[in-house]
Amino acid sequence: MILYQAVAIVPMAKPSFIGAEQPLAPDLAADRTILRGSATSRRRDLVFVVNPRGANGRTGKEWKKLLPFLRSRLGSECNICESLTSGPCHAIDITREAIREGADAVIAVGGDGTLHEVVNGFFWGGKPVSNHDPKAARATALGLIPLGTGSDFARTLGWKNDPRDAIERIALGVRSHIHVGVTSGENGEPHYFINVADLHLSAKAGYYASRYKKFGNLCYVIGALQAFFSHHNQDMRIKVDDGDWEVYSKVTALCIGNAKYFGGGMKITPNAHPSSNNFEVVILQDFKWYDFILKLHKLYNGTHLSVKNVSSRRACSIEVGEIVSSGSIFVQSDGEHLGFLPRKFSIFPGSIEMIC
Repeated sequence: MILYQAVAIVPMAKPSFIGAEQPLAPDLAADRTILRGSATSRRRDLVFVVNPRGANGRTGKEWKKLLPFLRSRLGSECNICESLTSGPCHAIDITREAIREGADAVIAVGGDGTLHEVVNGFFWGGKPVSNHDPKAARATALGLIPLGTGSDFARTLGWKNDPRDAIERIALGVRSHIHVGVTSGENGEPHYFINVADLHLSAKAGYYASRYKKFGNLCYVIGALQAFFSHHNQDMRIKVDDGDWEVYSKVTALCIGNAKYFGGGMKITPNAHPSSNNFEVVILQDFKWYDFILKLHKLYNGTHLSVKNVSSRRACSIEVGEIVSSGSIFVQSDGEHLGFLPRKFSIFPGSIEMIC
């Protein structure tokens, strides 16, 4: 357990642990700040992982405004550690270190990209990261304060876009087991997603959208328009729950939902939920550019499952490949580019406790 005694906000060069043998890795120690409160019996250790550059710097500014409320609401009961990310994948390292140190919760502060990295930090080598303390009473929980460009996962849970509400949930500390999805990255290592994995047109649109983050949610529209210029519907083969291969012709997009929303509020897998035991898989076939214009409102409100050439099914695992390999079918999860087909996606059941 980390020792907290001062009352000021001070930079932390090295944390102090009871019975710890190894200091915090230098690259993690350098960007941590402890918001300390008075000592009490059994205080929760909370690590807030903040992407200060998220939403073109808006996340960092909003976080600074939020700190006084967070300190007043949680400071008397919790030891609060602020960790600012310095670049891609840093949140993964911070999260793994926090879990090994025995943090009660790691809270992602930012958008779906930050949440995605924190979720991946809960795992290492295909297994959950373990607390080094064998006497730990509970596993480290996942928390979320949405402050980024997109907050699609928060929409699935029905949360208001209000960080103070999120802090109230953290104060209560109610936990619920959720599932995450797992696939493989370009290097073959397991890659985890909490929201939606998708491929072909939507994944290509997401890849291009990432270049236009400075335009806010408009980046998704720009990305979709750019993706359409080079898009061709493609025949694919799909294997669900290790069954037989099935052929789907002229696939426009395929979405694998552990949650409901992606792309800045599009309710693409409306029946998915991270507490269910399977994915919702939605397949769009033979869509033309004008179909998206005519049916865009249905994609956003989740009524597109009744549209012609849209199908939905449940799956605990799904394997997707091309009929004729081109190596050009984009794959992404939680808005992060993962490479190209073929790929298999599976549920990792009950793998995380989330503060909800």
